[in-house]
Amino acid sequence: MITTTITLTAQFYDLDPMGVVWHGHYARFLEQARCALLDKIGYNYVEMQASGYVWPIVDMQIKYIRPIKFHQDFTVSATIVESANRLKISYEIKDTITGETLTKAHTTQVAVDATTHELCLESPTALTGKTGVA
Repeated sequence: MITTTITLTAQFYDLDPMGVVWHGHYARFLEQARCALLDKIGYNYVEMQASGYVWPIVDMQIKYIRPIKFHQDFTVSATIVESANRLKISYEIKDTITGETLTKAHTTQVAVDATTHELCLESPTALTGKTGVA
C-alpha cells in the first residue's frame, strides 16, 4: 500500500466556540494529506487534469473519536486502499505525542473524462500505472 503522513498543528482559527477544532475543518486536513499522497505518486491534480481526467470526490466519511484542541500537533496519514475502479483513500489522524487515534476517515474519487464528462468504470492507466495496479 502507498501511504504518506503529514504533521499539522491546530490553529486558533480552526476552533469552534467550544475550543476544539470545528468538524468542517477536517475535510481540509484530509485534503492536505491527500495532496501529499498524490504528489508522492506523481499524480496530483495538475497531472490528473493533464492526463485528461478529473477526479471528483463522490463519498467522504469521517469518524470523530477524540477532539483536536488548540495548538495540538497531530499527524494525518493517507493510504491508497483501492485504485482499480476508483481512488479510495483511508486516513488516520493521530496525536503526535501520545499516538492516540483521534479520527478515521476515507474518501472515494472516480475518474471522469474531462472532455466528454463521462464517468469511467475503470481507473485510467494514468493512475493505475502509478499505483502498480494491473
